[in-house]
Amino acid sequence: MKKILVLATGGTIVSTAHKNGLAPGMTINQLSAFFDSAEGPIDFIPLMDKDSTNMQPEDWIKMSQTIRSHPDFDAYLITHGTDTMAYTAAGLSYLLSDFEKPVIITGSQIPLTFEHTDAKKNINDALLAARTIDFPGVYVVFDGRVIAGTRAVKVKSKSFDAFDSINFPLIAQIENQQFKILYRPSFNPGPITSRTGLNTNIYVIRAFPGLSVKFFDFIEQEKAALIIESLGNGGLPSVGRNLVAGVEKLSQAGLPVIITTQIMNEGQDIDLYEVGQRVEQAGGITAGDMNTEAIVAKLMWTMRQTKNLSQIKNIMQTPIAHDLDHL
Repeated sequence: MKKILVLATGGTIVSTAHKNGLAPGMTINQLSAFFDSAEGPIDFIPLMDKDSTNMQPEDWIKMSQTIRSHPDFDAYLITHGTDTMAYTAAGLSYLLSDFEKPVIITGSQIPLTFEHTDAKKNINDALLAARTIDFPGVYVVFDGRVIAGTRAVKVKSKSFDAFDSINFPLIAQIENQQFKILYRPSFNPGPITSRTGLNTNIYVIRAFPGLSVKFFDFIEQEKAALIIESLGNGGLPSVGRNLVAGVEKLSQAGLPVIITTQIMNEGQDIDLYEVGQRVEQAGGITAGDMNTEAIVAKLMWTMRQTKNLSQIKNIMQTPIAHDLDHL
């Protein structure tokens, strides 16, 4: 019988109706009443009470530190809002990349107290996952799907099947309280030098026809890292508004420019076209089949460890917590 620690952080799952709309409002005692402790002890910590839109990287650190400070539990379950759940799952995947116990994150599209809620099912599924999974890692459990934390992306705003596993197989499926493992991941903690630190001085921009090159000046002034959601397989314009020159400018200044694709599925092949090769030659660091949520969290984690551009490239292109190069 596993001993489970539940961290409550707010979100739709504990929201109630207020004058200005839904907001977290349930107490920890009200939430705990929906957890079945018949199959093992469950402890609860009301860690924070946030709409997940307000969740910040500092909150990921608080979650990871709380988990590490309670080592006597067999598994950990976090209730969380859906809007930034994928970012939190990715962030914890790096902050806890050496942690050898399962961490489960769940929430709901409809609050627990509403008649047609999905929260009760997700709580039961998450508990089953916490009690069944015998390998480490951070996992999102939602609508009967168990998804690796670095691969979860919210793809629907209202439907119960709100999360999908991008470019990676589902870890497990849960149906009628039957747990079926589909993919047993290996343990790959990667290079560990900073367990709890994050550097949030990064920006994300989506490439589009007509995008001005002026934002590169701002990034250089801020001495920040940049993630560009490129066109197609990694291409950026080099004719007219020359974004490739901007990539080269930042790279020569020692600032990392991560090149991903705004196309969610199937990753990127930056060498396929000339426009992509120019970006790579300018110093763009490719991100393979990673999703943006994982890239954001990994870059924050990496930049806390080093400011050396070649080291940043090496860590970003090293698979950690199943985040990269599955395709």
